[in-house]
Order: sequence, then C-alpha cells, then structure tokens
Amino acid sequence: MRKMVCCFGLIVAGLGMVSAQTTAAPQTARQALMEMFFSKTPGTLVKHLPAVTRAALEKSGAMTTLQQYSQMATQLPTDGQNLKTFETGPILLEGQNPKTGDKVQITVESDRLHGDQNDIAIALHISKNGQPQLTPFMPQMTFSMKQESQVWKLNEISVTIHVPLADPDLLKAIEEKMAPAAGAHVTMASQSGMPMAAPRQESPMQTAGSDAQVISAMKTILAAENTYASRYQNVGYTCSLSSLDGFGSGEPNEHQAMLISSSLAGGKRYGYGFVLTDCSGAPASSFHLTATPGANVFGRKAFCADQTGVIRSGEDVAACLAGGSVVQ
Repeated sequence: MRKMVCCFGLIVAGLGMVSAQTTAAPQTARQALMEMFFSKTPGTLVKHLPAVTRAALEKSGAMTTLQQYSQMATQLPTDGQNLKTFETGPILLEGQNPKTGDKVQITVESDRLHGDQNDIAIALHISKNGQPQLTPFMPQMTFSMKQESQVWKLNEISVTIHVPLADPDLLKAIEEKMAPAAGAHVTMASQSGMPMAAPRQESPMQTAGSDAQVISAMKTILAAENTYASRYQNVGYTCSLSSLDGFGSGEPNEHQAMLISSSLAGGKRYGYGFVLTDCSGAPASSFHLTATPGANVFGRKAFCADQTGVIRSGEDVAACLAGGSVVQ
C-alpha cells in the first residue's frame, strides 16, 4: 500500500513538472496585433483596446456597434484567397488568389521594443501576374502597442506617406500618364489636312544603375546609420529606412532623422531594392543592409553589409550574407 502511495505521488509530481514546462509563453506585441485584426474569435478587437478607450466607447454607446463590426469581420469571406499570417520573420500576412495569381503581402519594416511599448511598422506590397505593382506613394503604418495589465493594447496608430519626387518609377509614371495617345495625334492631324505626325514612341524601360551607383547608395545608408546611432543612443541602429528619411519639416527626430533622400528611403533605386533587417539589442547594436536586384534586372549580383561598414557581393542575398566577396 505504501508503495502505491509513493508511485501515485511521483506521478502527480511528474505531471506538475510537465504542466510547468508546457505553460504557454507570454503573448508578444506582434501576436496581439495579429489576434486583434486577423483572429476569427469574436471580441479580440475590443480585447486589445486600452481601458480608457473602451470606457469612452461604452459611455458614448459606440461599443455595441464596434462589437458588432468585430463579429462581422470574423465572418467575412476571403474571396478564395489563401491567407497566411506569420508570428515571426519579415512577413506579417501573405495572401494569394489562386485564380488570378494576384498576391498581397504585409511586411514588417521594423519591430522595436522600448520599455513597456513596442512599435511595429508595416508596409503593403501588391503583385499582379508576378510583377510588383509600383506606386509613387509609399505608405507605412506604425502600430504602437503598450502593455496594460500584462496584455498588449493598441495605444497609437501612425501613418507616414512618402512622395519621392526624384524616384525613377514616379518620373516614369508621370511621363506615361502625361503622354498623349498616338491615336489622338493621327486623328487630329488627318482632320486638319496636315501631314500626319509620327506616332509617339513609348519611353524605354529605365535601365538599372551600375554597381558603383548601387554601392554608393549603400555607403550613404551605412553612413546615415552611424550618424543615427550616435544621435539617438537610446535607440541605436534602426531597421526602418523611413527613420533615416530626409523629407519633412521641423526638427529631426528618431522617426525622421533627415539623413537620406526620400527616394532612397523608399527602398528602390537603380533597379535594386534596399532593405534594413536584423536590428538586435536595446539599443540596437547591429543590423544588416541588403540590396537585391529587381524583377526586371537580370544577371546582376546582390550586395550586403552590416554595422562594420564592409560591403560584400554574392549571387543572391543569402549567399552574400553567408560569406560574399568583399567589394573593393
């Protein structure tokens, strides 16, 4: 009998240890944001609102409407799109329409924790027929999550729109939009009795810049990172190009340091895409900068660098980061 009691005690103790080991880890700010907007469980939107906001909504009578909207949102169809969410990594949400092949991505441009607040900056990317849809306006949203009673609550939403006036894609779009149709030239000329003008030729696709231009752009970003880390020592390096942006008015600040041009802060120059990642530490003491050739740039190398300032090249970004050749 005594042996049975001892065995039972050991089993209970073992189950207690297993339970302690399998206790769920605390929810991250990113997980809370995803639950708030993408969860199919009713009430998650309201759950992550600050207490004072909820109190104001209840007092005004708007809480009922918000709860009804939240419940409707969880039941909305996805129009056949395959939607996936990611709790870690550079992609927050990805969806693709299997019928058209159209693809949408919400990427995490930066995820910075400071104290009891976590700022998550996201950007929207759309592709059609395998080609990214470029836009001269580059909106970026920052969700500031703050802990309240050990629950991450949405404390603030910031929206930044960049208009890079010297960006090649914007200038090309302006040229195409402003150019009169060739058919209009022919009709007007034939009706006036004058010799018909030759149809307007389509402007050729802008060619990619040289390696030297891409490397020069990387050096500009690297220099800006060092200045930024020195100026905002509580933040360290930034993984958001928009934080280095030079577009704006007023005094420079950690969200708009005015260190690089808006066209470069947009992340696309010379046919390459520039991205800052892997900011680690608080303040951040390291980062990676990559330059990847765009879909219309063939046979070109990728470039990468980090806080040391050494620029390397490789067949692709992965090869570059793994040990690319130092650029002389």
